[in-house]
Amino acid sequence: QVQLVESGGGLVQPGGSLRLSCAASGFTFYTMSWYRQEPGKERTLVARISPTGTTTNYADSVKGRFTISRDNVKNMVYLQMNSLKPEDTAVYYCNAFTFPYDYWGQGTQVTVSS
Repeated sequence: QVQLVESGGGLVQPGGSLRLSCAASGFTFYTMSWYRQEPGKERTLVARISPTGTTTNYADSVKGRFTISRDNVKNMVYLQMNSLKPEDTAVYYCNAFTFPYDYWGQGTQVTVSS
């Protein structure tokens, strides 16, 4: 049974930090990603990490502020978010992909507001 469970979202002030976690079960060594979705908008890629963790990619809007990492022993993926801005407010989703399989978590809300 494949399962992705996100945690770590919440309310934070602009300039603050949060770390999102994604606990994965039922599979290993998939490409893992974080996406986000604002109300009424499409889900967009935030960051991606390769199965071994050697390659990462980021959306231009988060480069230099967010860091994706993974622990393949614990089957965890993380998104460290620093210097948060109000425009980072969204539901953040964990994704696991290896063709043709594509799995999603339930999402965690991140709100950046003073």
